[in-house]
Amino acid sequence: MGDSESGAPGHRRRRRRGPAMAVSLTLVVCLLVTAGVVVLVGRVSSALNSWEPPSAAVVDPGDGSIATPPHDELTGPPAQSGVQAQEGDSEPAEAAAGADERSQPAGALRPSDEWLDEVSESSGVPRRALEGYASAQLVVDADQPGCQLSWPTLAGIGYVESRHGTYAGGELGPDGNTTVDIIGIPLDGTNNTQAIPDTDGGELDGDTEWDRAVGPMQFIPSTWERWGDSLEGGTPDPHNIDDAALSAARYLCANSRDLTTVQDWEAAILSYNRSGAYVADVLAYAHAYADASA
Repeated sequence: MGDSESGAPGHRRRRRRGPAMAVSLTLVVCLLVTAGVVVLVGRVSSALNSWEPPSAAVVDPGDGSIATPPHDELTGPPAQSGVQAQEGDSEPAEAAAGADERSQPAGALRPSDEWLDEVSESSGVPRRALEGYASAQLVVDADQPGCQLSWPTLAGIGYVESRHGTYAGGELGPDGNTTVDIIGIPLDGTNNTQAIPDTDGGELDGDTEWDRAVGPMQFIPSTWERWGDSLEGGTPDPHNIDDAALSAARYLCANSRDLTTVQDWEAAILSYNRSGAYVADVLAYAHAYADASA
């Protein structure tokens, strides 16, 4: 305001140059942002643009962790991984044709002990976590066969989100519950989070001001309200790996997605966390688990 009222030539000259400089700076910023977006999209697209899974992943025998291939070597959704169900538990997929996304799960669908022992050892996924991921695959295979979800995708998310339920220093108990509740940071708009005011009165996350992600698969309360499902048909519990994995499976399979396609797999993971880096990380671990258990 002071410049517009001043008769000094210097002030007038600065006012004439200002808009041009602002336009130039805006163009530079736009170009930089556009370049950054192109690079990010290119990284994700290059990770999902082929179909042969890499063979670089191995199990680290030192601590049971999995070694993931470099992101730039990844080549699309992880290979489909069959689960050996307990004998007599499997239901034909056609029996559930037409079932909706929230149909009652068949609680008896469980992977066999032999399969769990073998795959847990080869992949490095803790046995109890693997049981949850594989059970979710079996249930979805039965009543949403078109989704073609494979347990390594759930395991990739489970590792990135909570280190398979161990992030808070606890572990998964025999019942599938985390021995220490895993509660995320408040979603208050800081720390690169979206601001999400409390939606559940603190019932799930203990916070009556802001929502927080909860459980081994890190659901926010409002999403859990819609998608929470129980493997045994009871009240779903986000702190239970069986319920959390099944709920994640339902969520990923929404909108009639086929998770063997690049587009649908990427869309599913982005719906979980809209971040290119997140997609690349989940892809890396999913590939590693699929390759190690092949």
